[in-house]
Amino acid sequence: MDSTRQSKISRLIQKELSEIFRLQTKALPGVIVSVTSVRVSADLSIARATLSIFPSDRAEELLKNIRSQASQVRFELGQRTRMQLRRIPELHFYIDDSLDYIERIDELLKK
Repeated sequence: MDSTRQSKISRLIQKELSEIFRLQTKALPGVIVSVTSVRVSADLSIARATLSIFPSDRAEELLKNIRSQASQVRFELGQRTRMQLRRIPELHFYIDDSLDYIERIDELLKK
């Protein structure tokens, strides 16, 4: 169960990461990266962010690129939240494939 502090930090990181990815993907036409959730560890040292990437056929490629740029994203996050957070957590990114799962179930039910 998350503490109140963990919840507040999760929401703050989610908001700021969403803005960072929005600005970064502005140059890529037809690509949308949204942060669906952020979970922060109890000691506030690790943040696990799940990303929903559209189009989903390029999701693995974009996730690999995001993971390689994680230190730069963390630096940008630190610049944006330097007045709210003392330490910036290490960022881990995962794909949220729930929309693909829903589409697959709908497809199977139609058959």
